[in-house]
Amino acid sequence: MSNELPAWSQRIRSLREARGFSQYEAVQSMRKHSAKELPEQDHLLRRWKAWELGENKPGVQYAPLIAAVLGTVTAALFPPEHRNERRLEVLSATGMDTLEIVSRLSSSDVTDSTLDGVRITIDKLCSDYPYMPPDHLIAEGRQWLRRIVELQEQRLTFRQRKETLELAGWLALLVGCLEHDTGDRRAAEATRKMALKVGTDVNHGGILGWAHEMRAWFALTAGDYRGVLAATDAGQEAAGGHSVKVQLLAQEAKAWARMGRAREMEAALEKGRTLLESLPYPENTDHHFVVDPAKYDFYVMDCYRHVGGDRLARTLADHVIRTSTDFDGHERKPMRVAEAWITHGVAAARDGELDEAVSYGRRALTGGRKSLPSLALVAQDLASVLNNQYPKEAEAQAYIDELRAIHRTS
Repeated sequence: MSNELPAWSQRIRSLREARGFSQYEAVQSMRKHSAKELPEQDHLLRRWKAWELGENKPGVQYAPLIAAVLGTVTAALFPPEHRNERRLEVLSATGMDTLEIVSRLSSSDVTDSTLDGVRITIDKLCSDYPYMPPDHLIAEGRQWLRRIVELQEQRLTFRQRKETLELAGWLALLVGCLEHDTGDRRAAEATRKMALKVGTDVNHGGILGWAHEMRAWFALTAGDYRGVLAATDAGQEAAGGHSVKVQLLAQEAKAWARMGRAREMEAALEKGRTLLESLPYPENTDHHFVVDPAKYDFYVMDCYRHVGGDRLARTLADHVIRTSTDFDGHERKPMRVAEAWITHGVAAARDGELDEAVSYGRRALTGGRKSLPSLALVAQDLASVLNNQYPKEAEAQAYIDELRAIHRTS
């Protein structure tokens, strides 16, 4: 496949091949996803071939149909020209630095501009999640959480009080995620419950949905797959119209995959894909509590790696690595990249390539930003294959020992 072709055309072909479709079958499948009558078969087939050759980019009529056929979303297959690189700088946005915001929080009257500064600060912390060392981010998050709790003692309007509670809810969600990343499950669960209470008090679907999503995530990493399903059901009911429903459906699909229920897994993935397709492209794709289109392929990769769909999983892993890495090689989403390398490792191990599998597996462990329970969960897929296929190979057992060390700390 020529590297001179547009990325979207290469991806159309690679995903089609990974799903085992001929071009004719892909075109036939387009009709199943279209509410309108499409042109005759030969015409569509010529267009599909032209798309794969990069001769013309699909328009708004065909792009969603192609994405649906290939099991992805339009914005992941054809990302916006202006990839989101938003960096929230408090000083430039509000005219105040952190010290000034903190000093104003302790004054008798808190202005709306001060709360704007707090909101932007919290958005920045949530946007730092993918790559910032968790210990540093936890400390900063807890400091701001204390300040906001203390702010409830100040003279606030009803609207300001509600807004500060919502900010506390988002911060509690962030801190709880970070605590879980570092293996402190007890603290993470206590902080999650705090966020759940805040979400209940202010009746905020997003905070409630993410609090249930965290419960699903915790259960998934603990191997409690029925607990995942209970949490995702509760979260979808509580979330209202918030985009967290997509992530809840992804967690549900992961649980079904690990229970060996491929049909239910695919149904949950398709439901999440359809919902995500209907949502507007997010303003800030770095924000931890935003579901960006590129992450959908990450969900699908995890599921198909687990059920043995290695060809599709590896194709998606390549895409995850590419979309999570800048042109200079800097990993913008290192935790996604780590799981993509493990996916390559699992596929290589199943293909009988032990050295390649262990190399990929070790590469996944080298990243500086880790979620220990999540890394241990996906790495277990590789450990299981290595144990089953290479029980007497020293190299395989050495890597498994490294994974056991991660399990002990997670």
